[in-house]
Amino acid sequence: METKSARLTILIDPVKKEAFEKLCAALDLTPSQVVRQLIREYLEQHGVSYKTKSPIATRARRKAV
Repeated sequence: METKSARLTILIDPVKKEAFEKLCAALDLTPSQVVRQLIREYLEQHGVSYKTKSPIATRARRKAV
């Protein structure tokens, strides 16, 4: 899981935005959760690897200090 956040601003048709937000709410998900999942799947589909810090490893390092 990612430990820091960066903002991604997009422009989208207002009608699509509303439909997307309604669907997300119906699925009990936030739009951000869905977009993050879509990005992970897109990267995987195209064979792009990336590193994220493990929250467990981060906690272990804090305790050791």
